[in-house]
Amino acid sequence: MKKSILLLLLVIPTLTKAQNVMTETRRELTSPDGAYRFTFYQRSFGEDNARMYYTLIYKNRPVVEEGELGVQIENQLFESALGVPNDTCHFWCENLKLTDTDHRKNDATWKPVYGERAEVRDCYNEMTLKFRKGEGQGMTEGGYDKRKNYFMNIIVRAYNEGVAFRYHFPETTNGLFLHITGERTSFTMPEGTMAYYERWAQGPYELRPLSGWGKEESERPLTMKLPDGLTVALLEAEMVDYARGKFRLSAEKPSTLETSLYSSVDIISPYSTPWRVIMAAERPVDLINHNDLALNLNTPCRISDISWIKPGKVFRSGDLKQEKVKAAIDFAAERGIQYVHMDAGWYGPEMKMSSDATTVSPDKDLDISALCKYAESRGIGLMVYVNQRALVQQLDSLLPLYKKWGLKGIKFGFVQIGNQHWSTWLHDAVRKCAEYEMMVDIHDEYRPTGFSRTYPNLMTQEGIRGNEEMPDATHNTILPYTRFLAGAGDYTLCYFNSRVKNTKAHQLAMAAVYYSPLQFMFWYDNPAMYKGEEELEFWKAIPTVWDESRALDGEIGEYIVQARRSGKEWFVGAMTNTEARTITLTTDFLKPGTKYIVNLYEDDDKLNTRTKVRTTHKKIKAGDKLTLKLKSSGGAALHFTLAE
Repeated sequence: MKKSILLLLLVIPTLTKAQNVMTETRRELTSPDGAYRFTFYQRSFGEDNARMYYTLIYKNRPVVEEGELGVQIENQLFESALGVPNDTCHFWCENLKLTDTDHRKNDATWKPVYGERAEVRDCYNEMTLKFRKGEGQGMTEGGYDKRKNYFMNIIVRAYNEGVAFRYHFPETTNGLFLHITGERTSFTMPEGTMAYYERWAQGPYELRPLSGWGKEESERPLTMKLPDGLTVALLEAEMVDYARGKFRLSAEKPSTLETSLYSSVDIISPYSTPWRVIMAAERPVDLINHNDLALNLNTPCRISDISWIKPGKVFRSGDLKQEKVKAAIDFAAERGIQYVHMDAGWYGPEMKMSSDATTVSPDKDLDISALCKYAESRGIGLMVYVNQRALVQQLDSLLPLYKKWGLKGIKFGFVQIGNQHWSTWLHDAVRKCAEYEMMVDIHDEYRPTGFSRTYPNLMTQEGIRGNEEMPDATHNTILPYTRFLAGAGDYTLCYFNSRVKNTKAHQLAMAAVYYSPLQFMFWYDNPAMYKGEEELEFWKAIPTVWDESRALDGEIGEYIVQARRSGKEWFVGAMTNTEARTITLTTDFLKPGTKYIVNLYEDDDKLNTRTKVRTTHKKIKAGDKLTLKLKSSGGAALHFTLAE
């Protein structure tokens, strides 16, 4: 027994009192490559008060020194049926008895409808911990029999890319109704950990220690730098009909993050909560290279006919006149852009509940059906913006009408997010759009958790501080390691607008660095601004989805180098923060023994042009090194094609 306790203390931090650890409850799960080690255990705090904890190790280095597990539930009917006082039963995970443990393995691949990679490996080891509620006899009024039914399971998956766990309430005789008021899910990080704190989904980042936050909460994903050099990210996956989680600091335990739900949740078993995800990496770019994890934690595609789902670049028409929209369509066709988007105002004031999104505003001369036909003649699809106020009232009538007009997609505007009701409404709305072959872009505070695997008509979403806010280059070099770990981000790329704080080559590179299957380009620009700039051939040539993606190099908030392949062509984007730097790019991502022509687009203040981007054409072979001299707030874009 003493040897068992000593071994346990190697995993459980020193703050854990050995006499409180119930060693018989210790369970361990490792990732297929052995890098991650997740350890579960319970600690006793007296009779009928056994709480659940875990630790996480990555390559023999602590990631989560200790975290608590559990769900906070208030169900007076359920409590009274068990004969337990209401005031003692608000934490239903305090006296659960671990009775069974199941293990299974999975190693498969799947092909997404579109993505950052043509094929995704789904390889993990899984452990299911099964708990019963106390001892005793009897059937409760909720249909829960303590003699036969498991009250709750904890499902843990260990991938080579990270570890995820969730709470599952199995099916009972009549279905168990539960009112969830919060989670006990927490993460005690090593002392000295620094977090890229962000209060709201479109807010700026701030590097903070895990102290002094007060009552403030941070968005997810939350990326952190550990004192030993590891980079760790906490994410949420498959949040479809639950309440959004953020992270707050514990008032009692130092360096500890707690999961904070936006609101309470009402469920009926069987039911699984969203996945809580932990990723670790020795190089920050490896978090980016492992960002399929959230998709793997969602269910496969449920749309049978996917032929109508077509990613592409989008041009925004802010001028809502018939001839102006036609001019935007012509510009899109000339510049290799696949869609034109008609922005807010086409059906009236978007913030008014009285605005009718089935009709064009009287002060506009738009004929949308005719525009759709004209766009189709030029190989372009037309999309429209609709505020959620109209969607809530009219979605069922809008969808058949929009399909009849010939529209290809809808941008949802100013969506309500956070609580269970609006989470469920939003994902149900995406499902309804799929029935009418309508692609969706969700704007404002919504952040993805992998639902686009299940319903890939959800092409992209905002939930990002992009070019509507005109952030600086430091912010832009934080985003790949934080927000983009969750999924596609609609940054709304600008080019000519005078308010942009970064160089033109920096903006050009975004098309390769930032992933969005519907990639908005020339935001706030209009066709007349384009004067034949040679470097914009990069935006014309680049696609929005990929066969292969590799983050090559970078540091959070400093720089990023991202390479992506479509067919036999490669596109690379390099972006630096507000400091100039020289980067050596080794082209070993190219096919060995193959010669390429690279079109290189870089900032050059010596040029007598209005955009000051130099274009260079070079012949290279795979493995050659290229030197990129990035000016402050600058970047570089590269397009590799096979040499004849």
